[in-house]
Amino acid sequence: MIRVMLVDDQTMLRQGLKFIIEQDSNIEVVGLAGNGKEAFKLCGELSPDVVLMDIMMPECDGVEGTRLIKSKYPNIKVIILTTFNDDENIKSALKNGAAGYILKDLDPDDLILAIKSVAKGMNIMHSDVFDSVVKSVNEEEVISQKTESSVHLTEREISVIKLIVDGRSNKEIAAIIFITEGSVKNVVTGILEKTGLKDRTQLAVYAVKNHLV
Repeated sequence: MIRVMLVDDQTMLRQGLKFIIEQDSNIEVVGLAGNGKEAFKLCGELSPDVVLMDIMMPECDGVEGTRLIKSKYPNIKVIILTTFNDDENIKSALKNGAAGYILKDLDPDDLILAIKSVAKGMNIMHSDVFDSVVKSVNEEEVISQKTESSVHLTEREISVIKLIVDGRSNKEIAAIIFITEGSVKNVVTGILEKTGLKDRTQLAVYAVKNHLV
């Protein structure tokens, strides 16, 4: 059972999302919150697996709420749900540790699939949002990272990178390339150290920009 918390300042929207999500017997909505601070407090009490959080809220928005939650509860997955395809908010939310960013016009079945995928360790982004992130990574960030020409990646590392871009979890990658899940974690750690990147999301963007996939 996947335990989900819904965070939005609009009560009707929270209730509507709760109704939609709980149509799936494998998902339980364990809590509702009106802003990021409330969500952070409830995470300590309810221990959700996934937090589905609006990005535009009074007092504490989804970007700051994500930062608070991930700083204390790194295993809780956060999906940002919004009507705004805003590059700056996208980058800020991902930088703060969000595992997914989807738009509110998503089909209900796709919303449920996104929750299940993130719970399994995948990163989920609306296709338009991913394209926007890739295109809008600014030059300052690029300069601070090592370029492909200065990094030697093995065939195995490139294979792992391609699977990460495909949204595969460590467990799935291990099964596909016939190594242990622990070995996959070691490979990913090594790649991040070589490239000077912080996480899998940055690695996916790096891979696309440097034509590794």
